[in-house]
Amino acid sequence: MWCIPPKQSGEFVYHMEDVLDVYHRAYDPKRPVVCLDETFKQLIGEVREPLPPAPGRVERYDSVYVRNGVASLFLAFEPLAGWRRVELSGSRTAVDWARVVKGLVDSHRYRDAAKIVLVMDQLNTHGPWSLYEAFGPDEAKRISDRLEIHYTPKHGSWLNMAEIELSAFERDLPQRVGDAAAMAAHMAAWAKRRNGGKVKADWQFTTADARVKLRKLYPTLDG
Repeated sequence: MWCIPPKQSGEFVYHMEDVLDVYHRAYDPKRPVVCLDETFKQLIGEVREPLPPAPGRVERYDSVYVRNGVASLFLAFEPLAGWRRVELSGSRTAVDWARVVKGLVDSHRYRDAAKIVLVMDQLNTHGPWSLYEAFGPDEAKRISDRLEIHYTPKHGSWLNMAEIELSAFERDLPQRVGDAAAMAAHMAAWAKRRNGGKVKADWQFTTADARVKLRKLYPTLDG
């Protein structure tokens, strides 16, 4: 269970119910629901080659390794279509976010969509204002007009289905990935497999469920 300070309860509940309602919309290719999340993974190189797996023995890594920096990952997931896109970046700035969103808006997949219904957390770089830091005003406005943004509540990242996909991706990674090129190759192979299988998300939790099972998160009204 989550502990939400009373003064934040109303805000939490508002964003939670808003996202839950979005998740239960019927599929509409003109207004696809896309969840966006980001994370980073440390790149760890080997000093010695790992020992390969053998019957009854997993692959073994040397305890000595070398740090090769950090890779930032952006993952967009369309749960009702079973489609995802993972991008690698050297950082997680407002400009990086803007570049990823522009790529979605202008992609072949979404070029005919009236709006992309974008679900994401409330990180300070996640908003139309970041588009104006990356592009000229006309371009920023063009991209912004193609978005319908819904934010998950603070401390409510479990509501972002892209976070679930990131967990699936991380479980698929080997114990160590040494550089950005190797990470990009893993990302591409994983996304191709998942997209080829059209792995979707069947979200069952509703606003009605929340009002019963998470009623302690709702503000208590006097009178």
